[in-house]
Amino acid sequence: MKSLGIVRKVDELGRIVLPIETRRRLELEPGDGVEIFVEKDRVILKKYEPSCLFCGDADDVVLYKDKRICRNCLAELQKIDG
Repeated sequence: MKSLGIVRKVDELGRIVLPIETRRRLELEPGDGVEIFVEKDRVILKKYEPSCLFCGDADDVVLYKDKRICRNCLAELQKIDG
């Protein structure tokens, strides 16, 4: 993990501002989702990318009955259904 040497304070609502360099590097736009992970004493932020409900794959994901499913799992479901 590389330190950027940037320190931000947490405001009274628990918010921090991500520097523009970080947002550009992660290709974060206003309104994009960010996943938050905690690992021991570290907070890790990751750009949210929707993934398949069944296999976790983030490639070629479609909505099926309001659930995110990759086309491979969707094909398997369709085989079972009929």
